[in-house]
Amino acid sequence: MFSGSIPALVTPIRDGAIDEAAFRVLVDWQIENGSSALVPCGTTGESATMTIAEHDRVVGLCVEAAAGRVPVIAGCGSNDTLVALSHMQAAEKAGATAALVVLPYYNRPNQDGLIAHFTFLAERSPLPIIIYNVPARTVTDITVETMATLAKLPTVVGVKDASGKVERVSAQRLACGTDFCQLSGNDDMALGFMAMGGVGCISVTANVAPRLCADFQAACAEGRWTDALALQDRLFPLHAALFSDASPGPVKYALNRINPDFPTEIRLPMTPASATSRAAVDAALAHAGLI
Repeated sequence: MFSGSIPALVTPIRDGAIDEAAFRVLVDWQIENGSSALVPCGTTGESATMTIAEHDRVVGLCVEAAAGRVPVIAGCGSNDTLVALSHMQAAEKAGATAALVVLPYYNRPNQDGLIAHFTFLAERSPLPIIIYNVPARTVTDITVETMATLAKLPTVVGVKDASGKVERVSAQRLACGTDFCQLSGNDDMALGFMAMGGVGCISVTANVAPRLCADFQAACAEGRWTDALALQDRLFPLHAALFSDASPGPVKYALNRINPDFPTEIRLPMTPASATSRAAVDAALAHAGLI
């Protein structure tokens, strides 16, 4: 259903408010440079510091700006099941293609709780659901067996896997079926993820290097592994540099280096990229041939 390079979009903020004009420019640039779908209101989009009204507006804005050119996978996760459902209902009304739903964070539900959470959402919204597994942020992890149970639900169509355990691609492929859409949540591991049966990446780096990330995904999909490895080498320093400080500070700095009109403002408790991080980003952008 989904494949290729899918940026987890940053949300431009200027003077404390969502910069809608800059966001529209970002969406156009992403599509023009080969991104195959868009994810607004993920972690990189600072969804954790948005009001519910802002969150739903950014999803709607992304759908408007994409104008049917690519799918929009709306970030809809919450540690509160009812809030997650509210986001899904708003995303459906706005015209989003699917929902990216992170495992409930902070509450630390057990596997039965995860099944109940996603089943509740699937039974009350027709939107296809991509489960977002990122234990480093949620503490909770989803087992392969639980994933297989959820994959039987008609609207649970895939996973964004940021577990850091590449072997899970094979395990989930066997447990959930070859049609279950497995998307990497880690840019630096995407090459191995794709070789083991993944079909794309929900990417931070694609914010900054959409064409290179799209070319990398195309090379993997076509089995051109030598080309993919060359692109991995070109992009790897950028993958690392964009997490050299708390995200999305380095990403916004990198976008501003490419387009000086792009705002670097970020909401507390996150802060702008440090001098050390900025130096790492500058070096990585130069290595990738982007500046």
